[in-house]
Amino acid sequence: MASSSTSSSSAVPAERRGIPAASFVEDVQTYLTQSGFDANSALAFLQERLQQYRIVEMKLLAQQRDLQAKIPDIEKCLDIVSTIQAKKGTGEKLIADFEVSEGIYSRARIEDSSSVCLWLGANVMLEYSCKEANELLKKNLENAKASLEVLIADLQFLRDQVTVTQVTTARVYNWDVHQRRIKQAS
Repeated sequence: MASSSTSSSSAVPAERRGIPAASFVEDVQTYLTQSGFDANSALAFLQERLQQYRIVEMKLLAQQRDLQAKIPDIEKCLDIVSTIQAKKGTGEKLIADFEVSEGIYSRARIEDSSSVCLWLGANVMLEYSCKEANELLKKNLENAKASLEVLIADLQFLRDQVTVTQVTTARVYNWDVHQRRIKQAS
């Protein structure tokens, strides 16, 4: 085997947004010597690291689901604001069904309106002009899409680290089995 214990590429960061990078172990003996672990301790450490990665993955997936649900809502709000702006000044009434509560809808007749109310969260609603609402919603949509892209990159990085850790675990386990067989044979 090679004399170096780990091969680390300069392209692989030490961590990404708090997710520690896993290093590929080429020479298990050198890795164990440098880390001060025996095979069982190294396996326990690697299993613990895998568990930590799984927990982080669950959190990131929950954030991804939330963002993926939020983006269509923002787009729908943008469409509604655009429709209200388009109907403004035409004298034409807009009939809209809106959700009052979960599963409860009401019908509204929107006459010439120059403002809309947006839920900001935490039981806060503010009235904006249609133009301001359009700008705010576009900005929120851009931010949500950018956050989703970063989240997807984080998930890919995390999955790469899980793969490297699983390979390292298999290499340490196989090395340990090989060493036990050598001891039994002698």
